[in-house]
Amino acid sequence: MYADAETIRKILTETGDTWAVVGLSNNESRAAHGVARVLQRFGKRIVPVHPKAETVHGEQGYATLDEIPFPVDVVDVFVNSDLAGSVADNAVAKGAKAVWFQLGVIDEEAYGRTRGAGLDMVMDRCPAIEIPQLG
Repeated sequence: MYADAETIRKILTETGDTWAVVGLSNNESRAAHGVARVLQRFGKRIVPVHPKAETVHGEQGYATLDEIPFPVDVVDVFVNSDLAGSVADNAVAKGAKAVWFQLGVIDEEAYGRTRGAGLDMVMDRCPAIEIPQLG
């Protein structure tokens, strides 16, 4: 199990409201687009991170985590599992408080490294599914 209810609740309610969404573009058919909208509805500031650096849902996009000129609390990862580990490592380097790997994104070594660095982490779950259940 890659996330317990306590960690999920902590990330969604206590960790902070600035979420970098890695893999978020203006492609409305991608899951990241809808999940980011749900996060906004629940009061989160989303920061799109995608090579195109597009503005999405009214928020300025950045090509990489490193380019974001302010702190982020949570890094939500919508990339293939084989790329996710480097994103998690970048999240640690950026000073994020937590990393969230979306449904189907699994890298057990990255999970161990990220937890070992002191960050909370959820893997193979979706915040848009979890956050409405907190009410």
